[in-house]
Amino acid sequence: MGLARARVLGYTRRVRIDIFSDVICPWCFIGKRRLERALAARPDLRVEVVWRAFQLNPDMPPAGIERQSYIIAKFGSAERAEHLYANIAETGAEEGLAFEFGRIRRTPNTVNAHRLILLAGRNGCQDQVVELLFRRYFQEGVDIGEVESLVAAAADAGLDADETRAYLASDRDVEAVRTEDLEARRLGVTGVPCFIAEGRYAISGAQTPEVFLRVFETAERAAAAE
Repeated sequence: MGLARARVLGYTRRVRIDIFSDVICPWCFIGKRRLERALAARPDLRVEVVWRAFQLNPDMPPAGIERQSYIIAKFGSAERAEHLYANIAETGAEEGLAFEFGRIRRTPNTVNAHRLILLAGRNGCQDQVVELLFRRYFQEGVDIGEVESLVAAAADAGLDADETRAYLASDRDVEAVRTEDLEARRLGVTGVPCFIAEGRYAISGAQTPEVFLRVFETAERAAAAE
């Protein structure tokens, strides 16, 4: 299921939804599914979804960190992390997501993943790339900090593998990713996912579809009054 599949019926004005997210954030994957359910309930609504960069770990080394070391540093102990991830997995299962946290061996630096998402946005396959990165990291344990893992995801989304590899070998859009991350923090975003409709209606966290629907209605009423 993808955000790009939202059908157009009677409503002609497009609603823009910016999503500040990181592809190593499980709540962002859950939030994506909940937004998709909300959009499925409003097939008349035209939406433009733009995935925006936010780094949960902006100081992460370029090569990433071994998963167990990261967990202990972040949560204090493997036992506490296991409890927290079990709760996330339970919530994910309610959205049809099978998290496989035990398969993850490395927590990556996500700058290149965000660069790939920007590239995909310019080529009309942003949602597909985001979906693939979520699935491969959380369900297959793929190290999405590795260039070849990103190239494989890009190719599966329809991008040219050689062109993507050359793009990732350059420094193109590195500064753009940093700028988006700084913009999020300037806007007051301290955690993700954060959904912003029409540049002014924010939804913080992986809220239920009902919350999204209420925000859509607010945005529509405001647009009608303009």
